[in-house]
Amino acid sequence: MAEQDQARYYASTQYLLPADQAETKRLNEQHLIVVKAFENRLSLAPLTLHTGDKVLESAAGSGIWALDFARENSANGIEVEIECIDISFKQFPNTFSPHLHFSVHSVVNLPREWSNIFSYVHQRLVIFAMNDSLWRSAINELLRVLQPGGWIELVEFETKRFHWGVGPSSDKLYSLTDKLYAEKGIIKNVSDYLCTLLTEVGFVNVHCETREVPVGGFAKQVGNGYTGEHCGEVCMAMKELLVKGGDSGGVTAEEFDGLVQGAVREWNDSTEVYVKYYTIFAQKAMAS
Repeated sequence: MAEQDQARYYASTQYLLPADQAETKRLNEQHLIVVKAFENRLSLAPLTLHTGDKVLESAAGSGIWALDFARENSANGIEVEIECIDISFKQFPNTFSPHLHFSVHSVVNLPREWSNIFSYVHQRLVIFAMNDSLWRSAINELLRVLQPGGWIELVEFETKRFHWGVGPSSDKLYSLTDKLYAEKGIIKNVSDYLCTLLTEVGFVNVHCETREVPVGGFAKQVGNGYTGEHCGEVCMAMKELLVKGGDSGGVTAEEFDGLVQGAVREWNDSTEVYVKYYTIFAQKAMAS
C-alpha cells in the first residue's frame, strides 16, 4: 500500500476522487473497459455531425474520450471542434489535435458566450462530484449551451445497485462507502434521477441503455471488466474521507487497508461481482 498511501491531489472538496497521475492511469484503463462494454461505441446518441460542428466534453479528465472521438470522426472525413473542460488542468494531455481545446471550467458555470453553440455534449462519470443541487445546475447549463436539436449524452454508474458485497471485507467496505455517499448527497438511483431531470428541464427523446461490467473473477471469466485491484484503487483513493472521524468512517487507517486487501481477494475469487453502467442520451427540443 506504500504507493497508494502517497499524498494525492484533489481538485475539489466535493469530488471524492483525486486528479493526479495515478488517477489518470486508472481513468484511461476505465475508458477502455466502459467503451468495450457498450460494444466499442464512443457514443450511443444518434448523431449526424459535420466538419466544423462543436462538441463539448465535460469532465474531460485526461481527454482520452475526446482524443478517440476526434480520431474516429477524422477517419470518416469529419473534423469536429471539441471543447474539453474540467475543474483542473492536472490531467490534461500535453499533445493533441488542433481541433481539441482544453480549458478549466466547471459544468455548473459555463461561459455565457457558449449559449447554443454545441451540436453534442458528452459527460462521463461525475457521480462522485454531484449532489442534487449541482446536478440541476449542470443539466441546465448543458441545456443552455446545446444548439436546438443537439444531443446530450451522460455516462454514469449506479451506487444504489452495486453488486460487490461477496464477503465480510467487501460487505464492510460497501457499508463505509454508502455512508460517505449519503453524507455527500450523492444520488444513488442515478439513471432514474437523470432521466426524470432531463425531462423536467425540457429535453426530449430521452433514452437509457444499461450494461453490467464484471469485476474480479467474473471479469476474468468473460474477458472484459475490472480487476479487483482496480476497484481497490478507487477505494484507496477515498481512504482519507472514509477513515476521517469515528462517526464517519468507523475504522482506522490500518483497518481500512486490511478491508481493501480483503475485498480485492473476495472480488477476484468471485464470479458474481459487477458494476452497472448507464448511458443516457436526450435531445434539446427544436426552437418553436
